[in-house]
Amino acid sequence: RIHRRTFNEYFRANTVHKYQPVQLRETRALLRRLLNEPQDFMYHVRHTISAIIMRCVYGIQVRESNDIYIETAEEAMDSLAQAGVPGAFLVDLLPILRYIPAWVPGASFQRKAARWRSVLAALVDRPFKVVKQELSKGTAVPSVAATLLEQLPDDDHRAEHEIIAKNCAGVAYTGGADTSASAVQSFLLAMAMYPEVQKKAQEELDAVVGRERLPDFSDRIALPYINAIVKETLRWQLVTPLGVAHYSTKDDEYDGFFIPKGSIGENPAWFAFRHSCLSILHDPEMYAEPEAFRPERFLNNGGLNPEIQDPSTAAFGFGRRICSGRHLSSNTIYVIVSSVLSVFDIDPPRDELGNTIQLQPRMSSGLLSYPLPFRCTITPRSDAAAAALIRDSDETVAHMHSTGSY
Repeated sequence: RIHRRTFNEYFRANTVHKYQPVQLRETRALLRRLLNEPQDFMYHVRHTISAIIMRCVYGIQVRESNDIYIETAEEAMDSLAQAGVPGAFLVDLLPILRYIPAWVPGASFQRKAARWRSVLAALVDRPFKVVKQELSKGTAVPSVAATLLEQLPDDDHRAEHEIIAKNCAGVAYTGGADTSASAVQSFLLAMAMYPEVQKKAQEELDAVVGRERLPDFSDRIALPYINAIVKETLRWQLVTPLGVAHYSTKDDEYDGFFIPKGSIGENPAWFAFRHSCLSILHDPEMYAEPEAFRPERFLNNGGLNPEIQDPSTAAFGFGRRICSGRHLSSNTIYVIVSSVLSVFDIDPPRDELGNTIQLQPRMSSGLLSYPLPFRCTITPRSDAAAAALIRDSDETVAHMHSTGSY
């Protein structure tokens, strides 16, 4: 509860605006990468999401390639995806196996668990330690972690509060990186599959923003179709199709069943909710043709239709378990979607004869779901305009930073 309250303080709807300069800058960097290396779009998306979170949370500017923080995070998120699936390892069903030494044949889960613990510890500890060092030297860049450290009480509880601060900073990455990246990758897949959607979005951008600049957050209210694409992206492919296994901290009982302290399993209410999310987001009575990517379903009379259920109510969870980073994630997806469509055309791949290859929405299975590797063609709507827009936008964002924005 303390962790959640601390985390929420920095990612509420009325506070995430201070991260917008970072989101704009890293999105412009994404456009440059797509311009120069369009074939590596899957990697570029993950790198961009990671860069946004690292800069906002730790004030760390990641490297263009071979960045130690991103490499650690990639391995950590992969381990979470594997370990988070209930029943993935025999020890989930037979807890007594946890006492078997790692060297015993068949106990590979012990070795994997040791490695995963090490990687996750590095993910949380390494950047936080850097922020502490920078603060002591007086050179720390404004960030969530720096603020948390500066506000630590100078009393006997300081060490305890520092652990909470470190964990809250770590949760920002583990909870936001893969989910946002998966959503953006799903958006790119949808654009390659539904050219008519892409065309409508570009027409709206050209009419509202024009071709002389890139969109920013001030344009969002005037871009209903772009906002509908963001909503449809969250609805079309659920990023977290499985519930997270829960750990029982005390003896409990549910529907007549005794649950001993230390049990690991699906919270029945949460499992039921996750199952209902899949049903809700693809309910044909609520969303006609649910398998199709149709942003129009969220529109009415030239604006967003308030009578159509917002998919974020299901995609980001509910109650105390709702995703605290949902506002930051929504802003990130919006600025990437609007910026990419302003500069680029996204088309399906072609075979050696020049025939269009029909794409299918093939998703991975597990704790996190993301598009399986696919090909698409990303080309500038105008070579000269693309280069100029990205360059000019970089100068604008640099000015925003120099004037004191986050």
